[in-house]
Amino acid sequence: MAKAAIRSHAPSLYSLAVIQFNGSGGSKNDKDLRAGVALCARAAFLGHVDALRELGHCLQDGYGVPQKVSEGRRFLVQANARELAAVLSSGIKARSWLQPQISNPDQSHGCPLLSDFGCNVPAKETHPANKFLSDWFAVRGGDSLGDGLRLCSHGGCGRPETRKHEFRRCSVCGVVNYCSRACQALDWKLRHKVDCAPMEQDAADDGGGNVQIDDDNVLGPMS
Repeated sequence: MAKAAIRSHAPSLYSLAVIQFNGSGGSKNDKDLRAGVALCARAAFLGHVDALRELGHCLQDGYGVPQKVSEGRRFLVQANARELAAVLSSGIKARSWLQPQISNPDQSHGCPLLSDFGCNVPAKETHPANKFLSDWFAVRGGDSLGDGLRLCSHGGCGRPETRKHEFRRCSVCGVVNYCSRACQALDWKLRHKVDCAPMEQDAADDGGGNVQIDDDNVLGPMS
């Protein structure tokens, strides 16, 4: 993967960024947020939409980089614009999705990934590699992951944890966990916005009065 990244392979650069953000394969102390941001920036420059979205959230949150909310917002709008361009180039009839959003969880013809423009677009097709990972672990009931390890809750991702509590959990419900802020943003608009509910104190307790979710291991709520 590193060799591919050196040759400016954008998906590899973004995958390495996620590894750096999480310290995957090592301990919590192995996280390198600044390296993750740098890799994201390179992948985004090469046109990787998820990397651009991740970079926008990093700037908005001040995660691994000085906080610049307006700059982060600009990158998120650019990510939405690239999604719009991809949909337009795919040949899908505009009438089926180019309309103001309607808050209706039963809507099945699209999903509000382009919320900044008030459009309701079809969900992006899952990459075959991501689909394979999700299916691989699903048919094994999660047993092959190891004790206490989980997949990223975004169904189109498929990344597994390499240690317990590696991925950050939703700070509202504490039920879902994501390998990245970009995956959280996508899953929120696709699914989790309807399901998310404030967690009960008992659900976050390990049985000994110790809450398992610390400030560094949660993702703030999406708007």
